[in-house]
Amino acid sequence: MLTSVSWLIRAVAYALFGADLFSHHSYGPVERPAVAIAYGLSGVLLVLWALLNVGDGGTSAQRTTVLALLASVSGAVAVQPGATTIVGVGFIATIDAGTGIRRAEGWYVFGAGALAAEVGLLFSSADPKAAQGVPLLFAFALLAGFNRRAYRVQAAQSKALLDQAERLRSEQRRVAVLDERTRIAREIHDVLAHSLGALGIQIQAARALLTDHQDTDRAIDVLTTAQRMASDGLSETRRAVHALRTDTPPLAEELARMAATHEQRHGSTVTLTVVGGAAPLPPDQALALVRTAQESLTNAAKHAPHRPVTVDLRYGDHDVTLTLTNPLGRGTPPPAEPPPDTPDGPDAPNAPNAPGASPAGRAAGFSTVDGGYGLTGMRERLLLLGGTLDAGPAEGRWNVTARVPRNGRATA
Repeated sequence: MLTSVSWLIRAVAYALFGADLFSHHSYGPVERPAVAIAYGLSGVLLVLWALLNVGDGGTSAQRTTVLALLASVSGAVAVQPGATTIVGVGFIATIDAGTGIRRAEGWYVFGAGALAAEVGLLFSSADPKAAQGVPLLFAFALLAGFNRRAYRVQAAQSKALLDQAERLRSEQRRVAVLDERTRIAREIHDVLAHSLGALGIQIQAARALLTDHQDTDRAIDVLTTAQRMASDGLSETRRAVHALRTDTPPLAEELARMAATHEQRHGSTVTLTVVGGAAPLPPDQALALVRTAQESLTNAAKHAPHRPVTVDLRYGDHDVTLTLTNPLGRGTPPPAEPPPDTPDGPDAPNAPNAPGASPAGRAAGFSTVDGGYGLTGMRERLLLLGGTLDAGPAEGRWNVTARVPRNGRATA
């Protein structure tokens, strides 16, 4: 509404201004009524132009017709005294034609104005040279309109691209947050599953020693180990969260720490070998290799207690390979893929309280139940990272080989 009133005020002011100019110039018998009619038509067309602009924009044909009439009226009296304002209106109308309607219709508006200027010269006593600049003026206005249209299109496209980029960044941030939550949840789950599973083994072993053997001293030793493992599990959980939030420790350093802990806890020798230049790995890949080593050491303690373990870390040109081997012990090695019907829980065949389990087996601690993450889980984790996991017996030894690609992402 306010825009309509504004355009109406402009049209009235334009009419008054034109009347004032009209009264201060002398015209011939043909020029005077022609200029008067031109001012009147321009005022009406300005109002129609305003209504089209404040409404739904009208159809392309309506806008083209109004703009062509404005250019024609302007061109027809362009060389007459006092018609400067009308020429200005025609100039602006031609700019709007280049901006707001199709390019072909813009040229139609230009042609109408230029042709009207030539026709108006036939009925005027003005110098013919005075009309030569009118078509050039309209051509300049049309090209200015085309340039304005191109700028608007470019600005709209730039805004659309910026909006799309912002939506993409927002979606990427959301996905990154979800991925981080998933990583933290998976890591905490794995750490707690390992710690609580091993802790349960020790508690079950202590109960077996007390109920079956009345061996209080050994039961106390086992409970002391369980207490230490609970503390270690809490520390491991904190370390995992810290590793996910910040840079993870160097892979070789973390493997050395795990080897020392395994030797202290289980009394077996762990030989660690690092070959090649230690290149940084993404945190998720480094953690996957760490968890694979932890699972393999747990299985070694279970199936081959007090037997030496070899850990080999090799940095190749395209991948990083971690291999853990240990002699096959008296227990049955864990399958590369667990049978689908194998029960899990306290009634599993390897569980310390399962039917047929010996008291010695109950007291064996880690050598009874696999409290780790499982080879299947490790394989799935490595596959998600583009890696592989191979596990199985060969030449009297149990071998686990994990590979991840060297892609140079992040640091770890």
